[in-house]
Amino acid sequence: MKIMRVCSIGLASAAMTAGLSPLSSAIAAPALEEVLVTATLRTESLQDVPVSVNAVSGEKMQEAGIDKIEDLQAYVPNLSMSETGIGTNIYIRGIGSGVNPGFEQSVGMYFDGVSYSRAQLTRAPFLDLARVEVLRGPQNILYGKNSIAGALSLISARPGDEQEGSLSVLYEPDHEEQIVDFILSGPLTDTLGARIAMRKRSMDGYIENLTLNRDEPARDESTFRAILDWEASADLTAMLKFELGKFNVDGRQIEIVNDQPSTSTNPALNGNTYGQILVGAFGADPSVLNTGLDYKRSSNGDYSNNRTRNFTLNVDYALGEGTLTFITAALEYEFDELCDCDFTGANVFSVPFSEDYEQYSQEIRWASPVGETFEHIGGLYYQTSKLDFYDSIVIDSAIIPTAVALRTGSQAAGNSIANTTTPRYFSSDAELWSVFWQTTWNVTDRLRANFGLRYSEEEKDGSRSLTVADLQGNERPLGTVDGVLAEVFKIERHDLEDTQDTDQLAPSINVQFDATDEVMVYATASRGYKSGGFDARSNASPSAAPNAAGSVIIGSFEYDEEEATSLEIGAKSSFWDGRAELNVAVFMTEYDELQVSIFDGTLGFNVGNAGKAETQGIEFDGRIALTDELVMSAAIAFLDFEFTEFENGQCFQGQTPDSVVNGVDFCDYKGKTNQYVADYSGNLAFNYTHSFGDAMEFRAATDFVFTDDYNSSQNLDPSQEQDGYVKVNMRLAIADVKDGWELALVGKNLTDEEVVSYSNDTPLANSSFRSVNHYAFIERPRSVAVQASWRW
Repeated sequence: MKIMRVCSIGLASAAMTAGLSPLSSAIAAPALEEVLVTATLRTESLQDVPVSVNAVSGEKMQEAGIDKIEDLQAYVPNLSMSETGIGTNIYIRGIGSGVNPGFEQSVGMYFDGVSYSRAQLTRAPFLDLARVEVLRGPQNILYGKNSIAGALSLISARPGDEQEGSLSVLYEPDHEEQIVDFILSGPLTDTLGARIAMRKRSMDGYIENLTLNRDEPARDESTFRAILDWEASADLTAMLKFELGKFNVDGRQIEIVNDQPSTSTNPALNGNTYGQILVGAFGADPSVLNTGLDYKRSSNGDYSNNRTRNFTLNVDYALGEGTLTFITAALEYEFDELCDCDFTGANVFSVPFSEDYEQYSQEIRWASPVGETFEHIGGLYYQTSKLDFYDSIVIDSAIIPTAVALRTGSQAAGNSIANTTTPRYFSSDAELWSVFWQTTWNVTDRLRANFGLRYSEEEKDGSRSLTVADLQGNERPLGTVDGVLAEVFKIERHDLEDTQDTDQLAPSINVQFDATDEVMVYATASRGYKSGGFDARSNASPSAAPNAAGSVIIGSFEYDEEEATSLEIGAKSSFWDGRAELNVAVFMTEYDELQVSIFDGTLGFNVGNAGKAETQGIEFDGRIALTDELVMSAAIAFLDFEFTEFENGQCFQGQTPDSVVNGVDFCDYKGKTNQYVADYSGNLAFNYTHSFGDAMEFRAATDFVFTDDYNSSQNLDPSQEQDGYVKVNMRLAIADVKDGWELALVGKNLTDEEVVSYSNDTPLANSSFRSVNHYAFIERPRSVAVQASWRW
């Protein structure tokens, strides 16, 4: 894999990644430094490659406190990532996968060329990265068939030719955050180099749990990575990487943000909010009455414990004038979580769940030499994976039984559901192989055409079982409890298994033209796919009955593949004698058989192929060297998203449904936008460096991150609209270039914006008590940290 230069970088990311060329008295004007990426697996300037990429360097991430992908989204327009009550969302250009363990991700994540396809892995903290590259739009040819919305490429820092090391310590007092990074790198022999990196991070949290009298989410993270680089001969090099990671979280950044009076006909409930009902009728802790966004929550406690392991071997062999690459990888992780899924300090119900995942992959890739009339890159890819998932709804208090008795008018029905659990087991085994090829035809010195094709075959075996048990896990006999679970909570015992065999063909064609020596224009048309699979999380036994449009009702065990057809036209330019760059991309993508996860209004999510959607927009980014010491970067993206067919959408609380299927209300989303879609978003950054004294530097970086309004809820509830905002991040540092030390102040969200990253209906509040109630994930408020580092 070779290195190339990127000119399409995000503004705030560019502010840190793009400094100035070394200055001397002989240079009359400043110039921009080249930024290196590996976005297309080729050795060529990205100024000549038609890929919409944002690149953020490892140095920028460390200096700005970008600890994981969720932090990265501020610096990449049209990228959204958030945790949810039971999963993780990651979106590019308005498209992403819902929160279901059976889903493949619409945004592929690749770490040193290895697919990290599970959503939970996007929560893992960063460590010692050379950079992160965000490729927007379908990337099915080189990055795989499931990268239907885009791809994230993480690249580890590698050993260099000289001995070097660094130690960095960060402390933030308000939330008791502490980060220690240690890196040691260099040659061991003339042909063998090594790099060791370690990170330890802890934080008390920024949300006060009023019920438990503690701050949350409290984080305990540690990561270790070792890399060996071996130059065996002039023709053979190999990289061996081993990594262990742990990221544990106690508590969550969740609050109840909306609690309206009940409209129930029961006089004991009418006129009272959900919180008032829980306190007055059930004796819940008074902390549940706190229902405004104020960085305070009410919860009985929840946690998430995660472990990851990765082994990667990358071998490059010079075969003639081309290069043969082998990437072998084994990836494992497991996590166990406890979700206080009523999201209040009342003991309503909880959901423990766990997941184990194993993956083995092998890629063999050949790249021809560049500079020929025809240039080729192609190969074979093989992957096997095994997923085991478990969860259970635990009803161990009197609140739900009493609510059932009130709703049904039967005390026997209420008693039947007391001390009940619903153990559910899901497993999926997958085997995938694919072949891909991309050819570049250099028609003239200024005109090039790229033709790409990827063919894949995949077999998946899936199974899901759900039963009813007591608190000790003993299966309960069929009886009244089953009728209550089915009628009130849409939960049914079932035992399912199926096999899915699919094959896909993803083509791509691109034309590039160098209009001048400084301006390249391109047009790309492509068709991509995302695998189908099996629903891991539905509570009900599936129904395969078609609706009026002929689509399968959401809730079937198997769902089909998703398809995308995309067109992108762009230009990349540099001007003012290399002092400035400006890039633009205009895109339109149509999605068919869109895979969605729909909350059933009580305790479950159903999965299916919802219909069709279109996303289109325009993205600008650029940078300019204003002086020898000051670089300005900017990026802005305009996005328009519309569902063109989606009959079975989730209704928000109080909305009149367009249809009712099997007792579930559905609303037609045709003509509506999607969650997280803002009309515009972007950032503006200034990076200033001033030398003084013998070897001293003053460094200042200021980032302005902004967005228009967007809806944080998947059911597009108007009450959950997030107002547009402008965040300001700043870093001020004094450094001794000669001795290698630096002392800095790092400020994040200095404007102290209140930002909701995800919200949804509070389970049971509306279905059981007719109270409109929402929970929300709240981003971190203002923080100011001290950072000290030493490099040698």
